Amino acid sequence: MRVIAGDFGGRNLKTLGGKTTRPTGDKVRAAMFSMIGPFFDGGQVLDLYAGSGGLAIEAVSRGISNAILVERDYQAQAVILDNIKMTKEANKFTLLKMDAHRALQSMSERFDLVFLDPPYAQASIVEDIEQIVSLNLLADQAIIVCETDTSIDLPSEIANLKVIKEKNYGISKVTIYERGSNE
Repeated sequence: MRVIAGDFGGRNLKTLGGKTTRPTGDKVRAAMFSMIGPFFDGGQVLDLYAGSGGLAIEAVSRGISNAILVERDYQAQAVILDNIKMTKEANKFTLLKMDAHRALQSMSERFDLVFLDPPYAQASIVEDIEQIVSLNLLADQAIIVCETDTSIDLPSEIANLKVIKEKNYGISKVTIYERGSNE
C-alpha cells in the first residue's frame, strides 16, 4: 500500500498482517477520493476505525489540515504510529487508542470528512452516524464515507444524512452520505 496523491504521494504505508484489520486498497482509496475531492483546502478528518491509518493519511496528504484516528487494536496502533512518522508531519495527526464509541463521547471537534469502515459494518455504521450527529460532530458541509462489503445495504438516509453516491469496487462498496439540502 502507498499514499496515492498529494504531499505524501508515492510513500509506502505499512499494514497489519492477519485479519484484525482490512486495509483499504490503493484502487479503492483512489476511487474514494475521486468521488469526494480529490483535494481539499483544510478541514478536519475523523477516521473512526483507522486500521493502518491509510485513509486519514491520504486525506491529510490531499490538503486536510488535521486528522483524528481512532483504533483500539494495539498492533494496529503501532502500525499507525509508524505510518504517521513516515509523513514527517506528526503534528497533523492525533491517535486515540480506544473504542470508537468511547472516542466519540470524548470529542468536541467538528469534522468535515469522516471515514467509517468498522468490522461489523451495517449495524455499526448506522449507530456511529446517529451518534456522530447527536453529538454535533459534523461541520455544515460534512461528508461521511463508508466502506463495506458489497453484500451490505445501508439505508438511503440516516439521521438527516442522505446517500449522494454509492459504488462497488470489486468486493468493496463505498457509500457517501451528506446532509440533506434542507439542513
